This record gives sequence, structure tokens and C-alpha cells, in this order.
Amino acid sequence: MYLELLKEFFQDLKAHRTRAMLTLVAITWGTVAVVLLLSFGEGLGNQMMTGLLNAGDRIMIMYGGETGLTFEGLPKGRRIRMVEEDVEILRRSISGIDLVSPQYRENVSLTYGKFSTRTECEGVNPAFEEMRRMYPIAGGRFLNEVDVELQRRVLFLGAEIAKDIFKDEDPIGTTVMVDGVPFTVIGVMQKKLQTGSNNGPDIRRAIIPSSTFRTTYGSKFVNSIVVRPVDPSMQEEVKAQLYSVLGRKYRFDPNDERALRFWDFIEGEKISRRISLGVSIFLFSVGALTLVIAGVGVANVMYVVVKERTKEIGIRKAIGARKSYILAQFIFEALLLAFIGGAVGMLFSYGVVSFVRMLPAEDGPMQFLGRPVLSATTMLATTFILGTIGLLAGFFPARKAASVDPVESLRYE
Repeated sequence: MYLELLKEFFQDLKAHRTRAMLTLVAITWGTVAVVLLLSFGEGLGNQMMTGLLNAGDRIMIMYGGETGLTFEGLPKGRRIRMVEEDVEILRRSISGIDLVSPQYRENVSLTYGKFSTRTECEGVNPAFEEMRRMYPIAGGRFLNEVDVELQRRVLFLGAEIAKDIFKDEDPIGTTVMVDGVPFTVIGVMQKKLQTGSNNGPDIRRAIIPSSTFRTTYGSKFVNSIVVRPVDPSMQEEVKAQLYSVLGRKYRFDPNDERALRFWDFIEGEKISRRISLGVSIFLFSVGALTLVIAGVGVANVMYVVVKERTKEIGIRKAIGARKSYILAQFIFEALLLAFIGGAVGMLFSYGVVSFVRMLPAEDGPMQFLGRPVLSATTMLATTFILGTIGLLAGFFPARKAASVDPVESLRYE
């Protein structure tokens, strides 16, 4: 049966080459629209999410605020300023904390030979590497616990600031003057895409041990404390415990939200994922509508075929052809048209996506647009739409053909 249907399909294709080719082109174009829109949309969403996580991987940055409520006879309006010892208190008191680091900050002068520049310098502990994805290039390293314990004068540099200072020279092991104090460079950060920043991008940042920063600059208070929960779902629970623990130490109401301020990357990630989903749905809708219009073309072709073959259909029914056979014939042809055009469109889209991914995408818009993703979800969604369009485009003309009266059809001209 299927061989006979296939044979009839190619006979129709041969008899109406121009009409068939235009229909296939429409289906191909619609498929390309769906696949490329979804691929570039997914690639854009992935890159945006990567850029956000590169700025803060499921972390919360906590700043001291100002009390907004009176507490135990103390007035509101008191400033809350945290110290480095709070990091250890929080680590011991809150089991839901995975990683935590103090964060000192100062704008410093970096001098190497005759070259001098200013940049943001931070004093942190080793947990900062994973929380901010500050991974070193080969041959270097980030800060370790010994650096913090011994207050070593060691320096970790962002990729861009290191390039400015050292040009093509290997910076590892060299001595750089930080505000006139010698520091040894132990590592340089890998380049990374970053869509959020905390006082400037990480590629232009200088990092030293928190203990060294405290003693070098005489800092009594930290600028902030960076916290990562064991699980992102524990975000609100950990935040409540932070208010509770620090509220006991600094004597403020645990319900006083003004006492502490948060830059919540976990919440930012949730919002970004919702935005990315919304963009994907919009792009899918645009592409799907293009493909639906192509499906209307397939339906029109099938109606024309039914009209031209009315007498043939009548003869077949007169000699015993069943309705199911007539239905299967036209639905099969419509599905085959849809899937042939879809297959060509998918192959073309795959070529475009593969070519774009090979283009250099280090800077500018291509960082985002140059990483399209032809995922299984995109392929399945497109196949489902093609199948639905082929089925509907074939069903209604097929129903009309199956309902043809054999006697009336023989009189049809």
C-alpha cells in the first residue's frame, strides 16, 4: 500500500513540478525560520545566563545597612558595619552556607617598571574563586588558605589588566607594586563573558588575600560578605538566618530588612530564566506562524489535486476503493510534502548554525549571537509542527475527496 502511495506521490510531483517546488520552498523557508529563530534564541539565552553566572554563581552579596526599627531600647538609624570575623561566625552558625568570603575593596595603583595604572582591588579568601568563577589560566593559581593565614603579598590579576601591564610577557612570578608595596603575581584569570559587574568587570580586577588587605590598608570593616547557599532553593532560609545571626551580634531586629542589603544573584538568575523562556516562546511563535502560512500553501495544493482528480477518485470508489484508502492517499502526500521541505530546511539550518559557530566570537554582539544551539528540543518542536501542518493540510482535502459521490464525479469536467 505504502509503495503504491509513494508511486502516486511522485507521479503528482512530476506532473506539477512548478507548483510542487513552490510548495516545498515555502515549507523549507518556514522550517528555516523556526529552527534558526529557536537556535539563536536559545544560544542568546544560554550566553546571557553564562554571563550572569560568571559575575556571581548562585551567590548573595551582603552589605551592611542602616536599622529601620528600634530594638531593645536602641534607636533606629544605626549603621551596621560588618567585620572579617563575621565570616567565621556565619560559617559556624549557618549549616545552609556552602561558601562564604569577606570582600574588601579599594581603588589602587599598579606599577610595573615604567608602566602604571589604576584599578579596583579586592581582598578576599579562596572561596571567592568558585563563587565568582575567577579561574586561572594554565601555569597560575588563585589564592589559597596559606596565603590568607600567612598574610602573603600575592596578587591575582584579571585577564585584561594583566595584558595592559605585561603585554606579551609571562606575568607569573613577577613583582608588581600595589600602592608602592611589592606583590608577587601568582595567577591571571581566564577570559570570561560577564553580563553583570560589581564595581567593574572582573577582567580588570586585582585580587589579594583578605588578611593582607586588612593589614596593608588598616581596614577595620569589610565592604561586603559574599555567601553561597548549599542549594539555591535555600536562598530565603539562609537569608533569614543571616538576619538572625548578625541581628544577635549587632543588636537589630531580625525582621528589619533595612539593617542588611543584598545583591541577590540567585533571584537575578530566576528572572533571567523567565525572560529567556519568554523570548523563546515569542521567537517560536513567530517562526511557527511562518510555517503555518506555508502549511496553508500545502492545503491549497492538495485541494487543487483533489479537484483535478475528482473523476479518478470517483472511478476508484466505484470499483470498490474504501474511504480510508482515499483519506490515506491525500494525507500521506501532504505529510510527505511537509517532511521533505522540513528535512531540507533543517539541513540548511544546521549548515548555517555550524558556520556561525565557527566564526570568532570573542567580543561584541557575536559573543551572544555567535553561539546558536540546534538542540533536540528545537528539532522535536519543529518536527511536531511539520507533522501537525501536514496532517491538517492533508486531512480536509482528503475528507472532501473521500466524500465524492462516484456517480456525480463521473460527470465532472
